[in-house]
Amino acid sequence: MAEEEDYMSDSFINVQDDIRPGLPMLRQIREARRKEEKRQEANLKNRQKSIKEEEQERRDMGLKNALGCENKGFALLQKMGYKSGQALGKSGDGIVEPIPLNVKTGKSGIGHETLLKRKAEEKLESYRRKIHMKSQAEERAAEQFRIRLKNKQDEMKLEGDLRRSQRACQQLDTQKHIQVPREAWYWLRPEEETEEEAEEGKEQDEDEYKSEDLSVLEKLQILTSYLREEHLYCIWCGTAYEDKEDLSSNCPGPTSADHD
Repeated sequence: MAEEEDYMSDSFINVQDDIRPGLPMLRQIREARRKEEKRQEANLKNRQKSIKEEEQERRDMGLKNALGCENKGFALLQKMGYKSGQALGKSGDGIVEPIPLNVKTGKSGIGHETLLKRKAEEKLESYRRKIHMKSQAEERAAEQFRIRLKNKQDEMKLEGDLRRSQRACQQLDTQKHIQVPREAWYWLRPEEETEEEAEEGKEQDEDEYKSEDLSVLEKLQILTSYLREEHLYCIWCGTAYEDKEDLSSNCPGPTSADHD
């Protein structure tokens, strides 16, 4: 007789279960997911459709099927010579497809959607007008800025030409031993003065340099004429000519634009 197994031996006591981490949890997750999918499928099959959904399904089904001979209206058309797929009308220039069906599902009154559409178009048109007006305002502002910038540049150029003319006038007058300018502003005004000299010549300066009624352009024109007549000199040419004939023949003109 075979020897009976000892249930207290090491072969039975040392046997251990497979307790690797994560295996039972993965099985539980897969099982739970499988049960959830089955439950969702069952709910989807057993779900009671709403009245609107059933109406929509019946309507779609009916629109997909073409009219047959059992339809009285279609039968009358066939008796009058109509064939399926043919355009309506005596000359065959009518519609081929039926007029589309637009089902109104909202509770608003007839014409409400048209009103909403018109209001939306008016709102869009108002927005476009605002954008257009804003764009025009920006363009006008940019143009005004360019004009101001150009005027500023022209003014700075005129002031530079005037200072050159005053410097040249002072040098040429000094060469001819002219101690006092014809007008106070013909020469450059000294930039540095002592306090005593400034106090003593304050009243005299008010008379000598009182030329605020003349613009920079007017001063430049007057001083240019003086330099050409008295000294035969042009600041833009940078040349003192020999006589008036030489000046009129070789100098382009009495303005800066003539020398461009």
